Amino acid sequence: MSDQDQPSQPGRRRALRLGAAGAVAVVSIRPAMAQAYGSVLTCDIPVPDPGRAGGFIDKNGKVVPAGTPGAYAPPGRPLKGEDIRRALASGGNLPGADYERSRAYLKYVQSLRSGTTGFTCFASLQMPRR
Repeated sequence: MSDQDQPSQPGRRRALRLGAAGAVAVVSIRPAMAQAYGSVLTCDIPVPDPGRAGGFIDKNGKVVPAGTPGAYAPPGRPLKGEDIRRALASGGNLPGADYERSRAYLKYVQSLRSGTTGFTCFASLQMPRR
């Protein structure tokens, strides 16, 4: 080996170490992504949120007083993340809801803001999947 070959060896070793560290990161991240995807399938969104429980949902997704004409009573249980994801992707209905009621509930979900119960679930539905 000449002196000219020596400087490349430490650089090569460093690159191999960085590659190994990157592989460890990928192995660590993939299970976390899989777990996050699994939690999307099981997360719930109450309609409306507990702070406005008892309110109805109008056709624009707004919470209005119970009994408002043209508004829909809330579903009997929170909506499942997977059902919302599927309805948004396909334009289909939520389980047990007709087209108009589904559109109202989905508009409500899409209007959720940070700090509102169900927002984290909805935000996770928006993340791209691999």
